[in-house]
Amino acid sequence: MSDLQREIQRRRTFAIISHPDAGKTTLTEKLLLYGGAIQLAGSVKGKAAARHAVSDWMELEKQRGISITSSVLQFEYDGYCINILDTPGHQDFSEDTYRTLMAADSAVMVIDAAKGIEPQTRKLFKVCAMRHIPIFTFINKLDREARSPYDLMEELEKEFGIGTYPMNWPIGCGVDFKGVYDREKNEVLAYTQFHAGSKAIHATELSLEDETELRDMLGERLYSTLRDDVELLDGAGYEFDRELVQSGDLSPVFFGSALMNFGVEQFLQSFLALTTPPMPRLSEGTPVDTEEPFSAFVFKIQANMNKAHRDRIAFMRICSGRFERNEEYFHVQGDKPIRLAQPQQMMAEERQIIDEAYAGDIIGVFDPGIYSIGDTICSKDRRVCYEGIPTFAPEHFAAFERKDTMKRKQFETGIRQIAQEGAIQIFHEPNTGLEEVIVGVVGVLQFDVLEYRLQNEYSTAVRRRGLPYENIRWIVSDTDPSSLQLTRDTKWVQDFKGNDLLLFGGEWNIAYTLKQNPGLELAEFSRN
Repeated sequence: MSDLQREIQRRRTFAIISHPDAGKTTLTEKLLLYGGAIQLAGSVKGKAAARHAVSDWMELEKQRGISITSSVLQFEYDGYCINILDTPGHQDFSEDTYRTLMAADSAVMVIDAAKGIEPQTRKLFKVCAMRHIPIFTFINKLDREARSPYDLMEELEKEFGIGTYPMNWPIGCGVDFKGVYDREKNEVLAYTQFHAGSKAIHATELSLEDETELRDMLGERLYSTLRDDVELLDGAGYEFDRELVQSGDLSPVFFGSALMNFGVEQFLQSFLALTTPPMPRLSEGTPVDTEEPFSAFVFKIQANMNKAHRDRIAFMRICSGRFERNEEYFHVQGDKPIRLAQPQQMMAEERQIIDEAYAGDIIGVFDPGIYSIGDTICSKDRRVCYEGIPTFAPEHFAAFERKDTMKRKQFETGIRQIAQEGAIQIFHEPNTGLEEVIVGVVGVLQFDVLEYRLQNEYSTAVRRRGLPYENIRWIVSDTDPSSLQLTRDTKWVQDFKGNDLLLFGGEWNIAYTLKQNPGLELAEFSRN
């Protein structure tokens, strides 16, 4: 095996997804503990806490105790090079999560054992299913009162239409939580002491055949329940099939407590053994092998990660080959050669300049304003062009204008740069001369983030006015928008790339507009 093959084979790149408060960020930090990437877990709970989660780097995230933007975290563990994409859980920031999933080879879905599947979890799963991404489920918070594990498994299968295979099984929950049964090793992992901020968990491993010791440790009720559960699990349910796991049709399920650091390392070890190294990606319908010359695509752009330097970082997923610093590559959409300036690997906002990286890695490069989400960068000798990342239709709209008339340049720069990150979409009314900008977002909290960032990163205070539109469509036919017959609550706008779109007050208006304008064709999302 060549050095290139060896480096690619040891890469594991995955996203962690969940509904808010399911424990996703806590699980991420415990994984980092095992990799030695951090020495002490942070906390996003409690406003008085001096520490915050490593992956929550934006100041507003620390104030609100939620993840707003995806973070990239890389560390080494047991011979593997692991790239974690920690994503926002809140549905108002789901657009960022959708794009980030395009850069992942697999996904870890974190579910609250008391709440089960929640609306945001459903949306994220659909994105994974669309790409046939392998999904691993971590059912969290067993240290609290929880629903029946059978009910949780049934809900997973019913909601998502996939098989489930429990890799371990909980013994009690809440104050009665005694540990988990490891099905592969046929033994019970019982905790004796929790260490929430450390990886030094004290646990006892007992074979299922150690009947006397298990009875003493678990008590007669939990021991009898465990015996019945083991018999039922072995006699019913899906057989374990690695191919079904890798095609996204069977989800291995793990039970544990990220906060109490129980079951996390066992999950990490099993996950790394089951998930795949980087796989070929499609370029114009043709798979590009991971060992071909360097290629990558941009899946995220973030402005002002370092506020002092007013920088912009383009995050790239390397799809094939080996990246080398100072080599000349080719920017497909820009149709010109390019050198990737200051290539970096990330630990949230911490950065390290690198000389090389491999397929599966995530790197950040300085963006002088030339990259867009979905762009391909590749070797000059092997031209490829990866599929674009869809732009989803925003669901909420508001008009923004600056309060200070002297701040025009700051306002225009700020709103344009933030829009290029993909979290918001900006529009204007053609031929009106209005200086206000129409902003569309997937979730209304994005408006608050925009206001906060314009004020704090661009020193521009703004006024916001809500708009009554509910739907937006891209005009894809060769139609002159100025000649369209539109209702009073339908508006023609353009995005900053010059594409023509229509804003509608409701679904009825869409049907009416199509009826009144024969030949008009509309699309729900754009790949431009």
